[in-house]
Amino acid sequence: MIAIVDYGVGNLGSISNMLKKVGVDEIVLATTSDDIKKADKIILPGVGAFDTGMKLLNESGLRQELDIQVMDNHKPILGICLGMQMLGKGSEEGNEAGLGYIDFKCYKFNISDHNLHIPHMGWDYVEINKEVPLTRNPKEKMRFYFVHSYYAECEDKNDILFSCDYGITFAAGVNKKNVYGVQFHPEKSHNYGKWLIKNFTEI
Repeated sequence: MIAIVDYGVGNLGSISNMLKKVGVDEIVLATTSDDIKKADKIILPGVGAFDTGMKLLNESGLRQELDIQVMDNHKPILGICLGMQMLGKGSEEGNEAGLGYIDFKCYKFNISDHNLHIPHMGWDYVEINKEVPLTRNPKEKMRFYFVHSYYAECEDKNDILFSCDYGITFAAGVNKKNVYGVQFHPEKSHNYGKWLIKNFTEI
């Protein structure tokens, strides 16, 4: 069973539909600790501001069980967009502490090229930085759909899973052990997103 953490933020319907497309039958929108505990894998979605997301998650009553299942029981988790940013230590966008599962912080794009607009929005190409279960059997010239104004900067370069160039080269995906995160939206990225979600379901 795959649990999508339902804390009031994120494209839960789109993610559920993508999971169904790759053959997942058991999906729960997790609103209780028990939902998190019973799941085999966890998806943490998110859109919007960093502090809002962290406050809602902390107030949802799910945070403690999420920490236990991810950090103690090593269940695979996939953070998407804001959900990925929340896996780190914090963000320039706000003052709340992140989950701290991976050592990175998020910073606002400061790009000198005036032809590049912020937010970074639309389709863009990514490169795979390391081979892990989430990146097996890659497609050629993979591109995904992005919408974000802040980017992750990892303290340990070995935690960078995908990279993307947009004025600077930034971490478009992160990974440490059972913790995975992607800045882009796989649920909006057609066949490329389907590839990534399918791989996650098979971890």
